[in-house]
Formats: sequence, C-alpha cells, structure tokens
Amino acid sequence: MTTISASAAHGSENGEEKVAFNAGDVIMHHVMDNHEIHIGPIHIPLPIILYSSEQGLEMFSSSKLSHGEPYNGYFMEHEKIYFVGDAEVVRDTHGHIEAAMPIDFSITKTVFGLFLTIALMLFLFIKAAKGYKIREGQAPKGIQSVMEPLIVFVRDEIAKPSIGKRYEKFLPFLLTIFFFIWIGNMLGLIPFIGGFNVTGNIAVALVMALFTFFITIKNGNKAYWMHILWTPGVPWWLKVPFPLMFIIEFIGFVSKPIVLTLRLFANITAGHIIILSFVSLIFIFNNLYGAGAGFGVSILSVAFSIFMFCIELLVAVLQAYVFTLLSALYFGSAVEEHDHAH
Repeated sequence: MTTISASAAHGSENGEEKVAFNAGDVIMHHVMDNHEIHIGPIHIPLPIILYSSEQGLEMFSSSKLSHGEPYNGYFMEHEKIYFVGDAEVVRDTHGHIEAAMPIDFSITKTVFGLFLTIALMLFLFIKAAKGYKIREGQAPKGIQSVMEPLIVFVRDEIAKPSIGKRYEKFLPFLLTIFFFIWIGNMLGLIPFIGGFNVTGNIAVALVMALFTFFITIKNGNKAYWMHILWTPGVPWWLKVPFPLMFIIEFIGFVSKPIVLTLRLFANITAGHIIILSFVSLIFIFNNLYGAGAGFGVSILSVAFSIFMFCIELLVAVLQAYVFTLLSALYFGSAVEEHDHAH
C-alpha cells in the first residue's frame, strides 16, 4: 500500500488553522493510475511516451512533469498530459485546461503492474513446465508442487463441470485469467511496493471480460443462438409481434461483460479503499484533535486494517475463482447441445 504522509496536516507558526488532511485525495491517488511508483517514501518516475502532430514521438521521464511545471511544451495535471507549446497554461471558467491532449503511450503504474504480473506468470509456468520434464513420472517438487493443485482445481472443479467434454479447448484461457487475476490481486496487497491496483483498474477488467465475451460469441453453436434469437419453448405471443423475449435475452447477452467487469473492478477497488480509509482515520483525528487522539485511534485503525487485509487475501483468490467460473459457465452455455424435444 502507498504510505500516507503526515505532512498533509500541519499548522503555521502564525497560529493559522491547520491544513485539513484530505483522505479522499490520498485514497484516489492510490487506487487511480499515475506516472510514478511509490516504494515507501521513494518515488520512482516512469517513462512518458507521447505523440503529437506538433512534435512527433517523444519519450522522457515523468519526473520532468511531476512538479507542476511545463516541460518541452507539455504540462501534466491530475495525471493527464496536455500540449501547451510555448504559451502559458490557459484555463476556462471551470478551471479546466484549454489545450490539446497528445496520444499517450506512457508506461504508467498500471502498465508496469501488468508487465510485472505477466513476468511472474511466465516464471511460475516455465519453472513448473521444466519440473515436469526433469521429473517426469515422479512426485511434484518445488514450484511444481504449488502450481499443480491449482491447475488441477481449475480443470476439475471449474472447466469440466461448467463446459463438459469440450473443456480442453478453453482450459488455457481459463488458467491464464485465473492466475493473472490472482497474482495481480496479490501484488496490490503487498505493502510499500508501489500500490499496484492492476485488476482494480476498470480498463484491465473490461479487456478480460471482452475476451470472455468474444470467445463465447465465436464458439456459440446453433442451439445457443436459437435460444437468444427465438427462445424455443416460450409462447409465441411473447415473441411476436413485439419481441419481448428477444429483448430480454439480448439484454442478458450484452450485459455479461459488463457484469464481469464491474464485479472484479468494484470488489478489488473497494478493498483498497476500505483499508486506506482505516489508515486515514489516524491522520484525520491527529489533524482535528491532536497527536494523542491520533495515537488512540491508531490502535483500532491498525487492528481493523489488519483484519481487512486478511479478508482481502481471501478476496484475491475468490475473485479469480468467480471470474474464471463465470467465464467457464458462459463457454459451457455456448457449446451445450440443447434437446428441445424434451
């Protein structure tokens, strides 16, 4: 988790009121994407890669823009980058910057977390595969002994019951999303290594859900599409002249990726927000009532944070399981042979 700086609450020597600690800004800074990684008090800038019609393709460190000053014609505010050229930053009546936004290919915190998750997956699977080659016919050992029960679980408890005899076709994808979500969730729970929120990023969750959606569409058989388009067994007056059943089935069909996306995004992000909210209470009470109140609240705050952290360890694997199970159920419904005669 990202550390919270106590310097957010301080007073002046002239007796002015203390600056209020803004818990919302701190929490959103953690769960949202940004252009640097925080490891404890250390800020590691990430590369910014931009393309604009005025200056073409450029790459430089995010530290050039982190102090609120323009650099080479670019200006960054709230992690959004604008091209202002040689002119000063101009704002409209609502305070929004009036400038064009270049095409952004930057390596942000979420992108770096994606690469890190993929690297860990490759390491685990390659090591396990080598173990099978070296110890063929022998009991699993090392990483192989950790990976095998999980792989067998996805195969026997998710893929086979949900899809049926054609499960092998979909097993590689199911294993990939299970381990990707699980490892990504676990990375986000390791304190002080950057505050990654990979699977809590709605764009990442949406892309995985769309993969499931398009695989379902591609493998849907005649019976599957007939069920959506005509719904056999339902009285005709629910289908013509007003296609009520088709509308209901179509809404259910297109809502599948939305449901997958929001379930993963909301559950993972909510866990981060709850833990950070408990930690923020320490600084809020310190700001309002002094160090003694902050210390007193910290006892309960830390205790509840540890409790929520333990719950999140369970949620990390549970969300990977749920996403994989629902994907398998969608695949199973697409390839199932329906016998409408009975």
